[in-house]
Amino acid sequence: MEPVRDPIAFELFRNTLLSIADEMALTILRTAYSGVLRDNMDYSTAFCDGSGRTVAQGLTLPAHLSSFPDALAATIARYGDRMKPGDVYCLNDPFEGGMHIPDVFVLKPIFFEGERLAFAATICHQTDMGGRVAGSNASDSTEIYQEGLRIPPVKMYDQGEPNETLFRLFEKNVRVPVRVLGDIRAQLSACHIAEEAFLRLVHRQGAKQVKAYMEEVIEHTERLTRAVLRELPDGEWSFEDWIDDDGVDYGKPIRLFVTFRKRGDSLVADWTGTSPQPKGAITNTLSFTKAATYTCLKSVLSHDIPCNAGFYRAIDVIAPPGTIANGVLPAASAARGLTGFRMIDTCFGALAKMLPARSIASSEGGNTGVSIGGYDPDRKPFIFVEFFCSAWGGRAWSDGLDGNANLMANMSMPPVEITEAEQPLRIHRTEFIQDVGGAGKYRGGASIRRDYEMLEAEAVLQVRSDRHDFRPYGLYGGSPGQPSAER
Repeated sequence: MEPVRDPIAFELFRNTLLSIADEMALTILRTAYSGVLRDNMDYSTAFCDGSGRTVAQGLTLPAHLSSFPDALAATIARYGDRMKPGDVYCLNDPFEGGMHIPDVFVLKPIFFEGERLAFAATICHQTDMGGRVAGSNASDSTEIYQEGLRIPPVKMYDQGEPNETLFRLFEKNVRVPVRVLGDIRAQLSACHIAEEAFLRLVHRQGAKQVKAYMEEVIEHTERLTRAVLRELPDGEWSFEDWIDDDGVDYGKPIRLFVTFRKRGDSLVADWTGTSPQPKGAITNTLSFTKAATYTCLKSVLSHDIPCNAGFYRAIDVIAPPGTIANGVLPAASAARGLTGFRMIDTCFGALAKMLPARSIASSEGGNTGVSIGGYDPDRKPFIFVEFFCSAWGGRAWSDGLDGNANLMANMSMPPVEITEAEQPLRIHRTEFIQDVGGAGKYRGGASIRRDYEMLEAEAVLQVRSDRHDFRPYGLYGGSPGQPSAER
């Protein structure tokens, strides 16, 4: 591949790909059916090269960093050179490229003159994927077979023709098929928008130049990352934190332990010492553990470093199989978001020893997941899924942010008016709770209280929450935050 010689043209190209990834994200936002996507914004988009390496990621969820490489690697391993123009692939299997059952990937290879040059990639948290609990995110499932429809990499479209069998399986296995299939169409629209924009770019610049520029985007990012790492001190730093329990073995704490080893221009994040995978549905895939690790490191390194495969090259994440950081069959993972949020706290505990001026104290433990599902008197199903955010820990330079999304989940809270219009719920209160953040020179942020009233006769409530027993830690003499509570 010839070197890129025009830095201005290169920068224009790089920003064009970033704008494509962002336009994909906006397309999903504008066309989604569900509040999980439209209001919570629990989804991500990326633009990848023909081998599946991320070149540009949309301004969406850090929780999905490293998700696209695994999803595309699994899809390419299964289909490889059999991919054709007009094909679209989907998957959600945590043991074959996915993250957890509710997160459905839609992946579209993009061809020019018979050559696969790129992929448009999306991942969206679907409102329901079947399983024993509405919303498909029960914390107390004990094996993946209880959690819902499990999809390995399969063709959703074959040379432009829909896979009617797959769409019928969606229709018959989820509780709210109109909403789920509507959100999948939003993902398909985003991939189509990306394909059109990229092919216009290829027609202008030629396939050879475009491939060279994509390669340079990745290599340039790797050079930036390694240059920043070289400026940091060499050494080894560890930290331990605890999850209250897994929702099955009540009162049995689960250890999270990470060690950062920095040498020269590379860094290792080693999760050896973390607890074995528990019975409950909070076990991570390796990709999700990588996402938590990358999120913390990205937040303390230069903001000029893009999120793509070049950043990942300089950082090695180790997580032994069979642990909560890297589950093996039949591990349940629907509520694994809790573990990812708590890994953020664990990473920052170690980074506070390495880079004290750039770290933050513990957050509230991650957003609280609320799922309410049931049937109205006409036996029509309803499902409400919401992830409401709370607060950051105190920072080395300022108070923690009040009522803000966790670093790993760049999400928003659904408006009360929309929730009450679409769901059999009344929300009586959404307010800050004062004086719950740990005291110190820079206090922890104010958390949020939200009160719900169920208007139907009965429903099933599922809550994913933590930090009841192990309070959010303070740093450098700061006090811990108050425990969370549901009642």
